[in-house]
Amino acid sequence: MSTEGKVIKCKAAVLWELNTPFSIEEVEVAPPKAYEVRIKIVATGICRSDDHAINGQIGGRFPMIVGHEAAGIVESIGEGVTTVKPGDKVIPLFTPQCGKCRICKHPEGNFCLKIDLSKPPGTMQDGTTRFTCRGKPVYHFLGVSTFSQYTVVDEDAVAKIDAASPLEKVCLIGCGFSTGYGSAVKIAKVTQGSTCAVFGLGGVGLSVVMGCKAAGAARIIAVDINKGKFAKAKELGATECINPQDYEKPIHEVITEMTDGGVDFSFEVIGRLDTLMAALLCCHEACGTSVVVGVPPGSQTLSMNPILLLSGRTWKGGVFGIRTVLTF
Repeated sequence: MSTEGKVIKCKAAVLWELNTPFSIEEVEVAPPKAYEVRIKIVATGICRSDDHAINGQIGGRFPMIVGHEAAGIVESIGEGVTTVKPGDKVIPLFTPQCGKCRICKHPEGNFCLKIDLSKPPGTMQDGTTRFTCRGKPVYHFLGVSTFSQYTVVDEDAVAKIDAASPLEKVCLIGCGFSTGYGSAVKIAKVTQGSTCAVFGLGGVGLSVVMGCKAAGAARIIAVDINKGKFAKAKELGATECINPQDYEKPIHEVITEMTDGGVDFSFEVIGRLDTLMAALLCCHEACGTSVVVGVPPGSQTLSMNPILLLSGRTWKGGVFGIRTVLTF
């Protein structure tokens, strides 16, 4: 029986308020409106950014369905949709691509002006929601909400993929892999024969390692306090792995000594202020580039001396492994 144009009842993990466990609920998912797509979610990853929504580090409206790293199949489309059709395999995008705004047209940009990730509205672009539960509206997370068996996204927040794609694997392209790999290849623009340091060896950090290797880095120093991650990091391209707890001196000094004054590229893939500074300080003062990849604490600020940048360091960051946010 076709579900096109009908409300779909399905299971979803609903977050009713901050710092509480998810509640598996039956939710109603409304049909897509004009220029919207309803997707059957087949596979979804769990990203640290979802946890940031739980603890309030990334803002949102409650109750809310989080999740943003997924792949699925188009169930139905709204009026005017031309880029996908029912049955297509797709990946939802937490950063839409309208293709028309100033940033979408910028060769180095992907932070579409249709969404402000620092102040997510919790709704579709028309200001309304497509989820209800217990008679109450349930808000969206970053316009995707993949912790639901069905979700609705705007057409410009969905990417069609090859029909042969294994959805349980390519779901990671929806955030983790693209963010890490792209940070090395697109944001840092790692060069052939360069030396890199990667702080944090979770899924995103390991993807940074893969990106550095693909770009031709000669030396990739992986940094983590969990030595259990070292074998996988080396398998994926790290040339050496170090644990800051094994040294009496600050880790940035250790890396600087190891690399004749500092690395060419460093990546902070944790989201801590102390490791942000360590990553900046371990890149060469005359030519090093440090990239912020992990989401830093939203309620804290970082004090630093601008002289650290005057000599030639570059400090930059990006979202989804594409856009440069801040460059000095």
